Amino acid sequence: MTNRRQELGRWGEQIAADYLSSKGYQVITRNARTPYGEIDLVAQQDGVTIFIEVKTRASDTLGQPEISVGPRKQAHLLAAAEHYAAGQGIEHWQIDVIAILGRPGSNPHIRHFENVLG
Repeated sequence: MTNRRQELGRWGEQIAADYLSSKGYQVITRNARTPYGEIDLVAQQDGVTIFIEVKTRASDTLGQPEISVGPRKQAHLLAAAEHYAAGQGIEHWQIDVIAILGRPGSNPHIRHFENVLG
């Protein structure tokens, strides 16, 4: 089960990276590790660094993907982004969430929530 979930997550991150690129973002890195957790994607657009959390679900049986970004996950995202930004000397940044509903071989439904924390 974990392997299938990891596969779905990797697929979702690729879909999100492709989506961001198509919108003019430059994806800088993937799976950036910090002491506070991993940042799925780091991108830049218009002089702003964007830390992106990607949530992917194969179906909406358990709800939309973005609902899994609760208060605890938000705190980890904020701490990870602050740590990464401080270490890289980044002054202008934001945190986005990209929710993907679908599975490999399907036409995914993508929702982009911008500047959700900070």
